[in-house]
Amino acid sequence: MELTQRQNFKIIVTLLLLMAVLQPVYTALFVGFPGLDLLYIWRLEGIIFVLLASFSAAALVMTNDHALGLSAIAFSALFKLLAIGIGLTQFIPFRAAAELSKDLSEVSSSITAFSFFCYCSANMFLGLAAMVFANSRFREGGRALGGAAMLFGAVAFITNSLVMMFGFEGFFPAPVAGGFAVIATVLLAVCMLKITSKD
Repeated sequence: MELTQRQNFKIIVTLLLLMAVLQPVYTALFVGFPGLDLLYIWRLEGIIFVLLASFSAAALVMTNDHALGLSAIAFSALFKLLAIGIGLTQFIPFRAAAELSKDLSEVSSSITAFSFFCYCSANMFLGLAAMVFANSRFREGGRALGGAAMLFGAVAFITNSLVMMFGFEGFFPAPVAGGFAVIATVLLAVCMLKITSKD
């Protein structure tokens, strides 16, 4: 199956928006219904990340422009897939083991920390991608959209780098960094959509 670059971009935009929508949905359900099994959302996100990595890589090898942005999107999907995979396969068994043996509690915490390290790295890639496409949009005359995407992309990159460096329970709140990444993702998708509509 061969797709044009425009078709690739449209699919990437759709997947980015789905990814952005699922984040607040997950948070709302987690806060509102503490006992609800939300692993199915992680599994759905895993499928989205596989597709996003695939179509971003396909777009990357076809492009003459935006190579940095497309590679950042592809790597963000792979790092988020890794974070989700760790969560789905390792969180529950190691937490159960930690309850039986205190010696394993630090191991369980390190696995959780590694998952969030990957998650923050993925958000940094998204922030970088937002800045790349924001710059393109800004140069084409879309100053409001380009400026907003550049700002939130930079903030998402910086705040998630702080969480990655100092830990999930460090001085900068991780949920806020994640929120900036969601906004940057939406603006990234809109910038890409504008490029698609122009083409």
